Amino acid sequence: MENYLVSARKYRPDTFQSVVGQRALTTTLQHAVKNNQLAHAYLFCGPRGVGKTTCARIFAKTINCLHPKENGEACNECESCRSFNEQRSYNILELDAASNNSVDDIRALTEQVRIPPVLGKYKVYIIDEVHMLSQGAFNAFLKTLEEPPSYAVFILATTEKHKIIPTILSRCQIYDFHRISVGDIQEYLQFVAQSENIAYEPEALNIIAMKADGGMRDALSVFDQVASFGEGKITYKGVIENLNILDYDYYFKLIDAVLRHETAQALLLFDQVLGLGFEGQYFTTGLSAHLRDLLVCKDPRTLPLLEVSDSIQAKYRQQAEACSFQLLVEALKLTNECSLQYNQSKNKRLLVELCLIRLCQLGEPDPDGGKGKAAPLSPVAAAPAPAKAPTAKPVAEASAGSPVQTSAPAPAPASSAPAPAPSAPASQPAAPDSAQPAPHRPASTAARRPTALSFNRPAQQAAPAPVKQEVAAPEENQPFDTPQLTQAWIDFANTIKDDPQISSAMIANPPEKTTDTDFEFVVFHPNMEKRMLEIKPQIEHYLRQQLHNSHASLQVRVSVGDEKKKALTPQDQLSAMLEKNPSFASLKNQLGLEMD
Repeated sequence: MENYLVSARKYRPDTFQSVVGQRALTTTLQHAVKNNQLAHAYLFCGPRGVGKTTCARIFAKTINCLHPKENGEACNECESCRSFNEQRSYNILELDAASNNSVDDIRALTEQVRIPPVLGKYKVYIIDEVHMLSQGAFNAFLKTLEEPPSYAVFILATTEKHKIIPTILSRCQIYDFHRISVGDIQEYLQFVAQSENIAYEPEALNIIAMKADGGMRDALSVFDQVASFGEGKITYKGVIENLNILDYDYYFKLIDAVLRHETAQALLLFDQVLGLGFEGQYFTTGLSAHLRDLLVCKDPRTLPLLEVSDSIQAKYRQQAEACSFQLLVEALKLTNECSLQYNQSKNKRLLVELCLIRLCQLGEPDPDGGKGKAAPLSPVAAAPAPAKAPTAKPVAEASAGSPVQTSAPAPAPASSAPAPAPSAPASQPAAPDSAQPAPHRPASTAARRPTALSFNRPAQQAAPAPVKQEVAAPEENQPFDTPQLTQAWIDFANTIKDDPQISSAMIANPPEKTTDTDFEFVVFHPNMEKRMLEIKPQIEHYLRQQLHNSHASLQVRVSVGDEKKKALTPQDQLSAMLEKNPSFASLKNQLGLEMD
């Protein structure tokens, strides 16, 4: 029974012409052999599996060939070439520096250098992983490497060039091998599959080539693995199953859901991905790569940057036509932000789901454009249930008979209550009393409507569209620092003196920036968190105006664990005491005590 030989060894190149993806380097070596311009020391460096040792062996065989060809290739027929191909040549010696890295090993090598070649012109020493040599071994090797005998040629190979001392580098001709392109790897895998009579799908070989990350040896190893899995047939489905790779179709379906604004479908797709055993960060990274590929397809000049098979490329071009450039850029920002925050998030699944929700809302029309989309009603003009979103019919009725629609309240600090409607139809209750509490501040909510990023925050109700179309405020993106944020924060706190508990808490504990546009406010009690979330829209609107940045976003968090706490306000101290000591709370109620 014939012994099985892996493809990485069976199809290892034996001529310069058959080396894949290193044409510039092999051409240089061929010309050096052809013109008899050989150096005494070479350094081949580059990533793993790109052909360093292979080129060293071909070069060693070629310079010892007794009848070289005119193009600088070995004849493979003379005694020197046959002895090398049969692995019985005494003129070519290989040393693994990873296991022979001591001074004694280098001294033994230098002793062998004194012996001239038996057959051929040169004695070639190939030292692999040379960066593993010790400092003493490098120093012992310096003199021999600088002035070797005329028949000695040293070829050093390494994957970590930066670990080699400068005195060694200065004595060598350095050849930098680069990663092999996906197209070259795929083409060579097709050659191997045809040679082995293995049926294949081009998409499957493309996935293997991408998985190899520029290394031909890795690609051939994966090729053998997948061929064994498919029993002589390599399919796209078999590759993604064997290599545990997420299928392209999930990303295509997700972007289709984004374009149709189907948030539920996007969340269900993400649940399927988690069910397959993939991490959320793997999913977001792949989604970012998918969006980048769609962006590449928007311009024919950048289309070559898309390294996929022709059938997959056609699907990318078709979907890219349905996506606007602005949508893809905004989506990339959201996925990148999600990836950056993933490791710090305590609820990672919720973080990814929020990102998907915001992605689905990116596809909705911009409120500034109108385009027949009805504006939602404010709580003042809503029918009996102000908390629920009104239908299109009340919108028409309100615009026809309610004076509230004709004059939207001007932006004002959160402390100023909106003026009651001058006259209201009999079918609609008057709303001055319902507009007083902090959760229902129509003035601030109406002021936020023209904001350029309002389509990113559907949970916040916008003011009703006036009869005369208003011009939307332009989007601003001016950077701001922590002192500017703190000053604007305190200014807002001073405008809500009618709510001393919130005002004093905000002044005592300024927020901290988490990203260029996001900032976080830490509270020390759930009740305080609830009250801050109620006025969060007013705070964001005020800060965006003061900081001239439409992307400024506030996050409220309750302090947990051993986190370093800031000074508690008197209200926070009282809340904590009442929670820990129920008897104290009972006494407070009996005496009717209240804190000023």
